[in-house]
Amino acid sequence: MKTSVVCDTHALIYWSLAPKRLGAGASKSIEQARKQGEIFCADISLWEIARLVEKGRLELGVAAEAYLDNLVTALGLTALPVSPRIAALAQSGRFQQKDPADRLIGATALALNAPLVIRDASFSQVAGLRLLWS
Repeated sequence: MKTSVVCDTHALIYWSLAPKRLGAGASKSIEQARKQGEIFCADISLWEIARLVEKGRLELGVAAEAYLDNLVTALGLTALPVSPRIAALAQSGRFQQKDPADRLIGATALALNAPLVIRDASFSQVAGLRLLWS
């Protein structure tokens, strides 16, 4: 049985830069999905990481593009674009999050019917969304 997961932006950052900050369940799920080539993110997560670097909130020691290329390669990560389904889900009444990036990340997991690796407990209120962290 394949194990697919969608990673939130911070889960990607923690996996690569601070793995001890990931919950044990999140870490295990990411590794299982990585081995099976079933690890995904919303494409906006890549933009969020580049933005954190540009604003000086994330220091990498390399250019954002190089870091992102290495992250995608190391994880075997597939960045999913916004599809009509994801766009509609992100604007549905399921989400209380105001941040459009958060909505798109959650909607990506819903559209893929995969658990979302995220620490943000506010997503537990989203109907049909399965969360992984602890």
